[in-house]
Amino acid sequence: MAAAIDTGADLERLLLVRDIEEFFYAEADLLDERRFVEWLDLFTDDVQYLMPMRRNVKFGEWERETTKSPEEVSWFDDNKTTLTQRVNQLLTGVHWAEEPRSRVCHVVSGVRIKEVTTQNGEVTAVDTGSRFVVYRNRLEMETDLFVGRREDTLRRVGGQWKIARRVILLEQNVLLAKNLTVFF
Repeated sequence: MAAAIDTGADLERLLLVRDIEEFFYAEADLLDERRFVEWLDLFTDDVQYLMPMRRNVKFGEWERETTKSPEEVSWFDDNKTTLTQRVNQLLTGVHWAEEPRSRVCHVVSGVRIKEVTTQNGEVTAVDTGSRFVVYRNRLEMETDLFVGRREDTLRRVGGQWKIARRVILLEQNVLLAKNLTVFF
């Protein structure tokens, strides 16, 4: 006998995935359009924005592949204050690595919901996974391609999604770009 399908729950999950996808697409637009102040509003006040470094490791030593925060160095290990400082620095117009400014395109795909937290029947938090490609071009011939995965914890704040934690896993262990002035 086949198991009963809960179409109501399936529809709710599909709508939630679509809602999260739209949130990430809107975030990518804000970054591509350099609307960084609006982008900062997508984060909770207690956010952790983390991009650990990656290592080449021997087979079976997978737990050593990424640096551990706060004991080891990361590309980013920011909170709301340091993210705001980075944005403010870019907005001065005198940032050496952004003069002239970069042209950037973010592509987000493969959004998956890993866990849903509900309270009183309402979704209050969602743990997600997604893939990204970020293309950057500067000057005449400088191009960078960043590819990786993100693990996000989103929280409902005032009826809106906010990013409470973001872990960015870049799929390279040596940074080939000259700098990291893009956000992921």
